Amino acid sequence: MKYTVITGASSGIGYEAALAFANRGKSLIITARREDKLNELKAKVQEQYPEVDVVVIPTDLSVSENVHAFYEQVQQYNLETFVNNAGFGNFDPIEEHDIGKVEKMLRLNNEALTVLSSYFARDYSNVEGTQLLNISSGGGYTIVAEAVTYCATKFFVSAFTEGLAQELQGRGSKMKAKVLAPAATETEFLQTSMDNDSLTYEGLVPQYHTAKEMADFLLDLYDSDKVVGIVDGQTYEFELRDPIYPYVTRQARED
Repeated sequence: MKYTVITGASSGIGYEAALAFANRGKSLIITARREDKLNELKAKVQEQYPEVDVVVIPTDLSVSENVHAFYEQVQQYNLETFVNNAGFGNFDPIEEHDIGKVEKMLRLNNEALTVLSSYFARDYSNVEGTQLLNISSGGGYTIVAEAVTYCATKFFVSAFTEGLAQELQGRGSKMKAKVLAPAATETEFLQTSMDNDSLTYEGLVPQYHTAKEMADFLLDLYDSDKVVGIVDGQTYEFELRDPIYPYVTRQARED
């Protein structure tokens, strides 16, 4: 049995991605901090798709040691797809940063994603049909005022994943690495970014996708031979594209 790992699966894009992969008969390993939400998702998946196995591993991936422990736990399973979706944002001027929150964001958005991507590539780069899907943002290609640090974390995700994709291709590896870059999506992102649980997208954000729509875009990317799936921040149309960042191969040095 092959499993799809989805981090940040308790809500939003991760939650809907789990349902979308389950709809294709993919067994799941789901993780997030909130065990109750993960168990609710497991029950929903197994009610709709009883043939799908769902493994719940609650953990906080913003804690460095938890990241390594989590991958050790999933090593006992045969993995097929790894979706690094866990992450959060921050909206305020840099001089007003809550440093503790920013440090946590850097660990989750960048450190955890890099460690898990590296482990997965180490173990599965030459396994046919494997895919690494990292969730970035439109803010991983455009810097947004008062979200500079958040955007920088997503620039890292985009550049890292695009670079990994081309490195794998250059080595003739069988694994594919891809990056999804949503624009505004109706999730808990807004409330977390602005530290205000009462905020809603309707009436505040002029245009946005639902988390289900974004999960459908993720599957479009999964099915494609492209590296980047990106939402145009002006038209909100979804595009599948080749790598956007420049990539230079190193030449072997001759003495």
